[in-house]
Amino acid sequence: MRFHPRVEIGSTRAPMTTRDARPIVCRVRLGRGFFYSGNDERTPPEVWILRTIGGAFVVLFVVKTLTTDPKPALHGDGLGVLLGLIGFTVGVVLTNPRSKAREPRRTGGLLLVIASSAVLAGFQPDGVWQACPYFVAIVGAVRFDWKRGVAIYGLSLVALTIVAAANGRADDALNVAIGSIPWFLVLRLMRRMREYGEALELSQEAEAAAAADAERGRVAREMHDVLAHSLSALALQLESARLVARDRGADPEVVDSIDRAHHQAVEGLEEARRAIGALRGDALPGPERLPALVEAFEEQSGVHARLETVGRPRSLPTDASLALYRTAQEALTNIRRHAVPDSVTVRLEYRDDATVLAVEDVASQGPAIPVGAPAGAGYGLTGMRERAELLDGRLTAEPTARGFRVELWLPR
Repeated sequence: MRFHPRVEIGSTRAPMTTRDARPIVCRVRLGRGFFYSGNDERTPPEVWILRTIGGAFVVLFVVKTLTTDPKPALHGDGLGVLLGLIGFTVGVVLTNPRSKAREPRRTGGLLLVIASSAVLAGFQPDGVWQACPYFVAIVGAVRFDWKRGVAIYGLSLVALTIVAAANGRADDALNVAIGSIPWFLVLRLMRRMREYGEALELSQEAEAAAAADAERGRVAREMHDVLAHSLSALALQLESARLVARDRGADPEVVDSIDRAHHQAVEGLEEARRAIGALRGDALPGPERLPALVEAFEEQSGVHARLETVGRPRSLPTDASLALYRTAQEALTNIRRHAVPDSVTVRLEYRDDATVLAVEDVASQGPAIPVGAPAGAGYGLTGMRERAELLDGRLTAEPTARGFRVELWLPR
């Protein structure tokens, strides 16, 4: 059975946050044309050793050809040696495994190596033309599929055997064939083992991605069945309590408190639904939702709030967009819970080197949090700071002369 694995791992989900399991997207085809997946950081040390040996082989081949009689020249047998040496060098360059040449170009380069070596075998029988089948065996085994590799390697043996036999060197050609065949077979086996290893690795990645998707689905279902249902019931109960209190002439402050609690429950329900949608791959909130966030804060708190945007807006990575929105959301929630400001300003600035979000409240009687209080106390600010650090940014939260300021700085 031929081994031609085709592994495709993909996800059409929206990118998750930095803490979430990122979807794996890669397509690797093995079995026809061999290549290493990933970048040079994952290249095994054996590959670098083989490349070094290959470079040394080419240098020695050229030096030996230049110093063996007849030497390269512009006339007679020397001209044939010179043309063979030039052709061999060009063919080696075309078959360089680190080049981006396509397979037909590499095939042509290898054929040029075979032809040039045959020329060298004819004009310089005492040279190192015997090394050609070894070179062809290595490149053909590693860079081509089985049929093409065998065909090219067999062609090199046939061509050099014919030329060597014509010069009375048939025994040399036979020794080369006996010595190079094991090289070809061993390298083919190494390639096959590498293919199996890569297929296994990609299969494990696919299994991990599927497990992450299943876990996200389970969490989304739990949030929907427990949290969303509880918040929905709470919102209904608060709405009923508000209507009863209003109908029975309750204190207006009590009615207003119940109304604010109802709004917060509804807002929590919407946030829970957004979180469930994010787990299921829906688009995550970003700076485009800041106007609605500020408007909702002003409506629910009764505090004047404004949004300022400075600089030219630009597209941001998903993680950065989400961090900006969550930071503004948490800062406004803290203001509503812990402060009694006269006004609130949300400022989003697009700088050349960074994106900066600042949320500041101003009160006529000074900051609601004492100046001596430790900045950043509480899990909300801790979570915002962790988001910033994961994005190589920073978050500062500190009292001002007349209020409190939270600033998120994210590098561009």
